[in-house]
Amino acid sequence: MKTIKIAVLPGDGIGPEVCRQAVKVLEAVAERFDHHFDLQTYLMGACAIDATGNPLPDETLDACRAADAVLLGAIGDPKYDNDPSAKVRPEQGLLRLRKELGLFANIRPVAAYDVLLPHSPLKTERIKDTDMVIFRELTGGIYFGEKGRTADGEGAYDHCTYSRHEIRRIAHLAFQAAACRRQHLTLVDKANVLETSRLWREEVREMAHQYPEVTVDYLFVDNAAMQMILNPKQFDVVLTENMFGDIISDEASVIAGSMGLLPSASVGEEVALFEPIHGSYPQAKGKGIANPIAAILSVAMLLEHLELFSEAALVREAVDEALNNSVLTPELNPTAPYTTEEVGNYIAFWIADSNEKQWNRNNVEIGISTII
Repeated sequence: MKTIKIAVLPGDGIGPEVCRQAVKVLEAVAERFDHHFDLQTYLMGACAIDATGNPLPDETLDACRAADAVLLGAIGDPKYDNDPSAKVRPEQGLLRLRKELGLFANIRPVAAYDVLLPHSPLKTERIKDTDMVIFRELTGGIYFGEKGRTADGEGAYDHCTYSRHEIRRIAHLAFQAAACRRQHLTLVDKANVLETSRLWREEVREMAHQYPEVTVDYLFVDNAAMQMILNPKQFDVVLTENMFGDIISDEASVIAGSMGLLPSASVGEEVALFEPIHGSYPQAKGKGIANPIAAILSVAMLLEHLELFSEAALVREAVDEALNNSVLTPELNPTAPYTTEEVGNYIAFWIADSNEKQWNRNNVEIGISTII
């Protein structure tokens, strides 16, 4: 039996709580399919700064490099968020991890679940049947460009740079995904103003000849932001640079009705990292109200990356069961909510024995399962 090494970085805030449920799901998959996952936990983020002074300790980075995949909870803490003068910040650890592991493509699926349509602030008729994937370039652009203050201290700058290589490698992934989906790719840029965007558009137009079955269109980012609200069903695969992708993908999260439903993958040439798109939500820490489904769906993406497709499909099936039976945390089930742990228990129990239909709330509350 092959051992699959997974580095687990619970992080900060609600990260450890949702990560525990994601790990529980991996353990259920291991039991059901007779796999062996070597799950080792490491520090990253504010917790790592508090313990070591470094948001990404060398031990953590080495473990991630040696792993088959990385599972991340969330990072961030108000004591750093509210202190603009802080020299060391949790986000520095995440940016460095992406760069060191070469995680150049962030992939974020966004779907409108029929049972949750009323939870979105957008009109049902606008978002029903929405199903898109956003490909965000992750290791270039303004976040990684030269930055600083002017000599007189009166100004600041953040440079945005991209190379043709950086654009081509993520564009190929986006085209390949589009070819396997509805054969439609949208490049989001600001080519009427930015030289980097003009380079993106040049490269995508040239590459489009290699994928004749894929229809390509182009939207300026301001228009794309508006279209994401007016008519999100028009999108299939969305390709964009780092900062635009950060903003557009968070905007798209309202379509699902909760950021707690949206997973993501960050992939490179070798190791890949999987995480929910939400932040550390420190206000909810320890209250048992955090939605673990995004972390659990990130596990499904992790399993797909490992080519464990039946296992990933079963995880998604279990999540659908939780949604259909309203086994959900308070933001999606305010009248009879379940806790973070109860949602994880239900999904893990269903995976371990999906033939068992005799479940009830008491079983979920006390965690009756062979793997819990």
